[in-house]
Amino acid sequence: MQQLDQAYINGNFVALKGNEVIDIVSPVTERIIAKATLGNREDAKSAIFAAHKAQPAMAKTTKTERIEMLMQLREAVLAEHLRIRDATIEEYGGPVARAQWVSQYASQCFANAAQILKDYPFSSKAGSATVVMEPVGVAALIAPWNSTAGTLCSKLAYAIAAGCTSVIKPSELSPLQTRVVTEALHQAALPDGIFNVLIGRGTDVGDEICTNPAIAKISFTGSTQTGKLVAQSGINTMKRVSLALSGKSAAIVLEDADLPSAISMALNSAFLNNGQACVSGSRLLVPRKKLELVISIVKTLVGAMQVGAPHLATTIVGPLASLAQYNRVQHFISRGMEQGATLITGGLGKPKGLQTGYFVKPTVFSDVQNHMDIAREEIFGPVLSILTYDTEEDAIALANDSDFGLQAYLFSSQPEKAARLAERLVAGTVLINRITPDLLAPFGGVKQSGIGREFGVLGLESYLEPKTIVLE
Repeated sequence: MQQLDQAYINGNFVALKGNEVIDIVSPVTERIIAKATLGNREDAKSAIFAAHKAQPAMAKTTKTERIEMLMQLREAVLAEHLRIRDATIEEYGGPVARAQWVSQYASQCFANAAQILKDYPFSSKAGSATVVMEPVGVAALIAPWNSTAGTLCSKLAYAIAAGCTSVIKPSELSPLQTRVVTEALHQAALPDGIFNVLIGRGTDVGDEICTNPAIAKISFTGSTQTGKLVAQSGINTMKRVSLALSGKSAAIVLEDADLPSAISMALNSAFLNNGQACVSGSRLLVPRKKLELVISIVKTLVGAMQVGAPHLATTIVGPLASLAQYNRVQHFISRGMEQGATLITGGLGKPKGLQTGYFVKPTVFSDVQNHMDIAREEIFGPVLSILTYDTEEDAIALANDSDFGLQAYLFSSQPEKAARLAERLVAGTVLINRITPDLLAPFGGVKQSGIGREFGVLGLESYLEPKTIVLE
């Protein structure tokens, strides 16, 4: 059993001052696989001090020096991608195909940021003025348990590209992934203090990094509820805040779409990462006249999905990350049935033959009305709601009738028409006939799905502050 009791501060792994120990439980076996000591407020202050001390020198680095840092980090993380993959599978049950993608993506983040940085002008003219883009300062990077490696590395990549040092707080539910990724980052041998990593509760570590005046910027990925608390905590010291929050994405199948292909992609989106993804297309909007055919295709495709141990290549849906997550999903499945939706596949309880582990049945409801809980709230599990529409106008209105606006999907045999409809969807990203994003383009949400953007030029600029200089 692993004992995880260190933070990474000022270029070294150090003993924690905190003394709270939590159990890390395998989502497959329900057995304890590690014990992790959590940092406390004093640990957070030490990490902030190290980052603050390193910031002036980091701000003075050249573009060439930062690109070199990013490529060193890329190589270091790539060298450990198998360990990152395995920790992802072990700690929260990410299916091997997804875990493999994340482990590769984690290293690619640094190359992407270097590519953006290479051509970015830090100085430009605005009338008679010169506008200089400067590092905002020490950044707090807060990453979720469902994508620890990828989110941690993507945030760090753009912070470094901008010339910012950082204090990184991954979820306390992901110490195994955090340790492996941090060990990889350490191998890049960057100057001390540029990045500092510790896990801890939001009530002390999280509160300290959100209120400490030495932190200039917060980049948070997680739930809308927690994101609001983060923003509120940072306002007294006027921290710059970027929030990537919850989603309830609509996947719209237009009448002219190739149904088998569209439904297959829609299901893959809905059940991505065992349904534990903010971009999950958990609302499937289909023409009313084609509902019976859609249901038939869904039953066939979901019936063929392998649910099981995440390390197996045949597994499509693995376990949920925790007992709490399992219970949450069971609650929403119950609510769907109570509120009158029709269960067409899946349902309550565990799949046959999988009584140990936090496994759930991939579940699909039809006859869902948009006021139902399963259509309104982010479930964060493999539960899909099918809604019907009569006209394209209805489909757009239905898709936009949500508190969230992170991502949307459109499937059509007429891409140009779909592109016109995409302009009317209230979402940060719209994917047409695909479910994979472009990682050089900005990512983020509108409405309750967040503030600001990550990735690409806008992701870089989220760590920069413009200064206007006007000569006489």
